[in-house]
Amino acid sequence: MNPPSKRATPPTHAGRFAEPFAPPPPRNPLDRRVHAAIARATASVSPIALLLATVDWAGHLAVSPGKRMELADLGIAQMRRLLRYAQQLAIAPAGSAAHECIEPPAQDRRFQAPEWHAWPFNLMHQSFLLGQEWWDAATHGVAGVSRHHEQVVAFAARQLLDMFSPGNFLPTNPVVLRQTLASGGMNLARGAVHAVEDFERLVGGAPPAGAEDFVVGRDVAVTPGKVVLRNRLIELIQYAPATADVYAEPVLIVPAWIMKYYILDLSPHNSLVRYLVERGHTVFCISWKNPGTDERELDMDDYLQLGFFAALDAINAIVPGQKVHATGYCLGGTLLAIAAAAMDRDGDARLGSMTLFTAQTDFTEPGELALFIDDSEVSLLEAQMEETGFLTAGQMAGAFQILRSNDLLWSRVVGEYLMGERTPMNDLMAWNADATRMPARMHSQYLRRLFLNDDLSEGRYPVGGKPVALSDIELPVFCVATLTDHVAPWRSVYKLHYLVPTEISFVLTSGGHNAGIVSEPGRPRRSFRMHTRPAGGNYVPPDDWLERTPEQEGSWWPAWSDWLATRSGARVAPPAIGAPDYPALDDAPGCYVHEK
Repeated sequence: MNPPSKRATPPTHAGRFAEPFAPPPPRNPLDRRVHAAIARATASVSPIALLLATVDWAGHLAVSPGKRMELADLGIAQMRRLLRYAQQLAIAPAGSAAHECIEPPAQDRRFQAPEWHAWPFNLMHQSFLLGQEWWDAATHGVAGVSRHHEQVVAFAARQLLDMFSPGNFLPTNPVVLRQTLASGGMNLARGAVHAVEDFERLVGGAPPAGAEDFVVGRDVAVTPGKVVLRNRLIELIQYAPATADVYAEPVLIVPAWIMKYYILDLSPHNSLVRYLVERGHTVFCISWKNPGTDERELDMDDYLQLGFFAALDAINAIVPGQKVHATGYCLGGTLLAIAAAAMDRDGDARLGSMTLFTAQTDFTEPGELALFIDDSEVSLLEAQMEETGFLTAGQMAGAFQILRSNDLLWSRVVGEYLMGERTPMNDLMAWNADATRMPARMHSQYLRRLFLNDDLSEGRYPVGGKPVALSDIELPVFCVATLTDHVAPWRSVYKLHYLVPTEISFVLTSGGHNAGIVSEPGRPRRSFRMHTRPAGGNYVPPDDWLERTPEQEGSWWPAWSDWLATRSGARVAPPAIGAPDYPALDDAPGCYVHEK
């Protein structure tokens, strides 16, 4: 009898999911033009999707008299709380504070200043918070409403409320009023100058004020290295060694193509690439081309073949006979997981380990980005991309800004235009403004196959015409998630534990999607949790993992460097830069990173 295989290949489901990606049915040219015009007019937000969500919520609320009675009771109770609060304010001695009737959410810092606790601004902000509480109750828990529609309606209500927060207007913001009186209105004059300057920069396509202090290749992305491969999609950078000897097995970094690669090579003090090189690792990094109309037909297979596998072939020629430790960030991590599954499926053993930074492999709970991703939204985006050939950087930046409107939009309006105070630019902010485009075909595939269909985690994602299964991966995995990630929520990233049976060292670090990764040693107020599940170990739910895993102060970078070091072989003389078939072409950071 033949021994059983190491694991069964998951069955394919509907035939169309196991086949190579087929684009959506061609639409009538008139429909395409109309849909593209709607997308331009609505910032790619589907009005039909909003209407469907509103009708779903309002219709089910209309036939739920019990829920409406609960909301009425809540409104009456809130009114009583507010009246009692007003009475306490009226009879309280001068200078004493009445007990507030509602506390803001922990993450809401809009009303922390002492001026908000003086009459009449205390009553204003308490009324606003009570209204926010009521609408939160109104948009959640309505029986029969789909989860997606509930999230969309709740998000839309929160956006409208935030727009009319008393903190956003001069007459109702006591901090701004105090500053205006103290400066004789100079704060408003400075704010007007800032607004005009920002508008001119926006219209002219210039970077935000202060970004000129962080020039790529001069101030950021300055770790020495050479471009050793350039094709129509990537440049591969090999970094120069900084030690007399290096670990035998090199590291390949696959950043997300939604961002410029140099988030991992920012300023010298917080460059993860420099940190690895200085500890004896030979580091290679992909720099993606900023696609335009000519790249409109590039697809996910191209990002695999021209991107990851082309880079891997080059590294095998430069450092022959050595395993490669592959690291993927965000979308780059998802691509790496796909590639690793395909390699294990096909018996390709060139990788030594896999590291994922804030990368999702299961997209059933992708966070607030899912608010913008349903069939209606994707269809609208596709119509616009059919005309332009790509998704613009501004569309992506706008979506992220809306997701964090309090932090990224309204706080800026108040701080820079009402208070007249420019937020100092830093390297991470300058990098964040240096956005990239998405090729039309690739982005459509990504949204449909991964976000809408969740083909990867369900064993339907095809590579080379055959589906891949993450359960085939046998590499040890180091996986990093960030605590306050709004793009790849840590519980979603954690789902890798029941998709991959191999050893997983899982790290949960403080910070968000980007700041949690750029977390160099010595940076204050940083902490992380780390635990290793052995290969074949039992699954532990994420909240149980959080409770059982102790918190450690400091950066997770040393833990990852040590993890790599134990798996990277003996120390040897540094390899040459490039190889006969991969000669050094340019100094790092290359030319693709400069494309706008």
